[in-house]
Amino acid sequence: MAFVRRKGNSLYLVHNVRRGGKVRQLHLARLDGKGRITDQVVREVSKKHPFVELNWRALRERASQKVNLADPNSREVQRLISTLRSLHLELADLFPPIVQISESPAVAKELLVQLRLLYATIQVKLGQFDPRGTRGRFGGASQQSGGAGRRS
Repeated sequence: MAFVRRKGNSLYLVHNVRRGGKVRQLHLARLDGKGRITDQVVREVSKKHPFVELNWRALRERASQKVNLADPNSREVQRLISTLRSLHLELADLFPPIVQISESPAVAKELLVQLRLLYATIQVKLGQFDPRGTRGRFGGASQQSGGAGRRS
């Protein structure tokens, strides 16, 4: 049986094996700080431990359910808030001339792609956290009128 275990500040994917009448933990992989089991982790573990059969789908589901957003003092909530604040400050310091001056057009293009992806993800998450649908496109109250969407 495999599971995710925290040791200090690190998360590991471990599997219990019985050897000589004793149960030992086989460390399959070190996971990222959020305990995500990525496709890369699956490939590495499958290559390194080909005889260990794992239910990857069940492991991923269990690992993704560990975030406790109900407790405002939990480590996960505090880390999430800290990350969002840092991202906000980083984005606030980013100015279009810096992107346009970039020596590599590919870097500027990738930055724009990632910002658009972030924007879309934020819109989805705002919708998930406010299921009543009272938030509009930019976080304000949406118009509930039956008109053609024209504002006066």
